[in-house]
Amino acid sequence: MPASPAHPLALLQQRHSAPSRQLGEPAPSGAELQALLEAAIRVPDHGKLVPFRLIELRGAAKLRFGERLAERAIRRDPDLPESKREKERLRYTFAPLVIVVVACIDAHSKVPPIEQQLSAGCVAHNLLLGAYALGYGAQWLTGWAAYDAEAAVLLGLAAHEQVIGFVHIGTPQVDIPDRDRPALGDLLTAWSP
Repeated sequence: MPASPAHPLALLQQRHSAPSRQLGEPAPSGAELQALLEAAIRVPDHGKLVPFRLIELRGAAKLRFGERLAERAIRRDPDLPESKREKERLRYTFAPLVIVVVACIDAHSKVPPIEQQLSAGCVAHNLLLGAYALGYGAQWLTGWAAYDAEAAVLLGLAAHEQVIGFVHIGTPQVDIPDRDRPALGDLLTAWSP
């Protein structure tokens, strides 16, 4: 049963992703963006490593980044159908703000890399929650570019860094229905000795 809007868990129970193609202006900026990002980095961080950083893509720079990725997609697959080429060309033209969440893995730390990646993943999730709390829509995407060496160079990533996600943020341009959610009863068991 969903919580009422005044319930402390309402935000968690109502948040849903908005497809990046359905996001337009405005997006958070200035003090509002600063507050969103400061809230997003308040995550579990075993060892206080701060194993993450953020890259802001906005305006002409965001569009140019999208163009460069589309060029890379076609070089990766010269037989890419025109419909997919068009999708690649348009990918960064919708949401006015994209925050790239980057994991910065310290391989010499006693903290396992998976925990460092999860910490960075929590930053991405907090961006989704925070954007929704502020009245915006957001979608966490990865796709081939998150795992591509040339895309990493384009973003200026170091050898120990990896993209956790591209979080597209903006204002939903249409009503976004929630999707079906799994039943807790199908997921929860009680352990007993």
